[in-house]
Amino acid sequence: MTSSNAVPPHSGRREDAPGARLLELVAVVDTLRRSCPWDREQTHASLLRYLLEEAYEAAETIEDGDLPGLREEIGDVLFQVLFHARIAAERSAAEGGFTIDDVADTLAAKLIRRHPHVFGSVSVSSAADVNANWEEIKRAERAAKAAASGDGGRRQASALDGVPFGQPALSLAAQLQRRAARAGIIVPADAPVDRGPDGVAGSDGASGSDGASGLTGERLGAELMALVARAREAGLDPELELRVAARRFADEVRDWEQGPLFARPVGLMRKPRLLVRLDIRAISR
Repeated sequence: MTSSNAVPPHSGRREDAPGARLLELVAVVDTLRRSCPWDREQTHASLLRYLLEEAYEAAETIEDGDLPGLREEIGDVLFQVLFHARIAAERSAAEGGFTIDDVADTLAAKLIRRHPHVFGSVSVSSAADVNANWEEIKRAERAAKAAASGDGGRRQASALDGVPFGQPALSLAAQLQRRAARAGIIVPADAPVDRGPDGVAGSDGASGSDGASGLTGERLGAELMALVARAREAGLDPELELRVAARRFADEVRDWEQGPLFARPVGLMRKPRLLVRLDIRAISR
């Protein structure tokens, strides 16, 4: 017996058109939302864990070199995208609603806007030129978004705008430092670490005055593993502590951006647990 919810196969799509099967997949997701009791109950919040899990599973297949398995795993990520868009379509535009077509339109427009060397008249000679253009376009987008945020322009655009703070702490710290460095605010690799109550600092000289010299991926991984072990022995959560430090760093960067640039001592700015160097050359370019 054929269910009334069955998705009609080959519903007018061109077999040779890239993405043709996506129309069928959209219809499948729509049917699930209307007809499956579990799918009907889901919200953006309830699906968050699955979005993260599917992304991690896709990453694992890449790390393992399981390229055939990647087909299924990125499909699971795509399902999450379609599911969130289907839920959003149930809201009005005034309530932040959107459709999967809105998602595709927004993404296509952004990719075209950020690739003027492909879709426009900008000339580039290297990947470095592409990255430079990309960052300049993103800065302009962040400034425009801040101006349209309804605060009357009182909020100054930050180099950290757009950084997702929900990501794991280590990748968050790395992204914050990359963004801040582009604005000329740098965490020195040999920055001293405050000693805790037990008097411990650094990693038995592994992160001493030589900074990043001689550092390899293998050594870095070993040092991070050792640091996690030390945190565990001390009863500390390394993820939480790094997240706290990353947020403190972000606050410090934004404080600096909001203040008059040359009204402060040039060279170093100190907080209780951070040491940050200001690169005037980068900012004055």
